[in-house]
Amino acid sequence: MTNSILPLANWGMGTAIIIFFAVLCVAMTVLVLSFVFKGKKKEDNQEDSL
Repeated sequence: MTNSILPLANWGMGTAIIIFFAVLCVAMTVLVLSFVFKGKKKEDNQEDSL
């Protein structure tokens, strides 16, 4: 009877991993967006100088 009470998953560790990957995805999205918007500003400046 006591064997059926054992948990099958460690919810604390699973939650920590999900939070880690969520923060990682947000950070990478911000990084990519900053690269995209930096590139557009440089292209606009080059068009103005021509």
